[in-house]
Amino acid sequence: MTTEAMDPAPERLRRWRLVLGGDTADGTGCALGGRDAAMDGALAALYGKGDRKGQQSGRDRSAGLGASAPSVARWLGDIRTYFPSSVVQVMQRDAIDRLGLATLLLEPEMLEAVEADVHLVGTLLSLNKAMPETTKETARAVVRKVVEDLEKRLATRTRATLTGALDRSARISRPRHHDIDWNRTIAANLKHYLPEYRTIVPERLIGYGRASQSVKKEVILCIDQSGSMAASVVYASVFGAVLASMRSINTRLVVFDTAVVDLTDQLDDPVDVLFGTQLGGGTDINRALAYCQSQITRPAETVVVLISDLYEGGIRNEMLKRVAAMKASGVQFVTLLALSDEGAPAYDREHAAALAALGAPAFACTPDLFPEVMAAAIEKRPIPIPDTA
Repeated sequence: MTTEAMDPAPERLRRWRLVLGGDTADGTGCALGGRDAAMDGALAALYGKGDRKGQQSGRDRSAGLGASAPSVARWLGDIRTYFPSSVVQVMQRDAIDRLGLATLLLEPEMLEAVEADVHLVGTLLSLNKAMPETTKETARAVVRKVVEDLEKRLATRTRATLTGALDRSARISRPRHHDIDWNRTIAANLKHYLPEYRTIVPERLIGYGRASQSVKKEVILCIDQSGSMAASVVYASVFGAVLASMRSINTRLVVFDTAVVDLTDQLDDPVDVLFGTQLGGGTDINRALAYCQSQITRPAETVVVLISDLYEGGIRNEMLKRVAAMKASGVQFVTLLALSDEGAPAYDREHAAALAALGAPAFACTPDLFPEVMAAAIEKRPIPIPDTA
């Protein structure tokens, strides 16, 4: 048996060679060929050194992808060949950030070559105003694909969770026979069990109200559209469309930077909502909350969801007073520092602490947790704040 067969060292060296990029100082002494060499070339174009002439330090890094659309298109094809979709999305994101390739996304041919995801949608939305007419239809098709995929993943569970919450919030104590919630009625009357008759004598009936006909909840999604909130804007627009499709919830969607725009009339198509946003710019949370406050007619039946990193450019004390006033009137107020899968966001900790002191804790929320957060707000029970918040 050969030493190579007994020892996994060659495979480890191969992997280290792919990670380290092949500098003479990488220490592996490993040469790559075939598919490995092609993968290494795709990685080096983005993360490796380009022309090393004149470089004085191993820390100097420049990419070798170039700025021409044909070379980028070939590279996009290569990475989709050699890497799984999740890795492709990360590499595309890095290429946009590291190499300034955002402007190339204004070309229809380039858009057709990329792997569409939430982050790409955010980039396209930030380029919306600079996008030529020849590219806009392709961009809308890319955005629509991502939105439809998100709706398929999120809509069913969201509707089911919130329908249950609406039913529970509509429970009445003197229900008609066909409206009795027998499971909860039995649970509430177990202490009245008569063993000699092997039955329960219910002293209190619990029933469902007719949520779809008579119980209306008001939900206002107030979304910060500053550049750092791109992924949150995408997810919030999708959830807004799902909520708007439920007859028992009146949904309003408001986006803001230093101005406030009400996009409620576009909620039947989240793609229209997204192209109605203007990512980037400043932030005036106080002005946005003032508008939302003016739209509240039934405080006790209203949930306001502020989605923002809380970097306030407006009047801080007025913002906090508005939150306190809404809560005092009976509004359920929820602050999400982010609505995305991106992990812990950057946010204004002083403002977050001030909101927590008002009984409105701010936390980051994943799309999977959002239905549970909304259900808790509708039922007026404690919000399920994740441990990592």
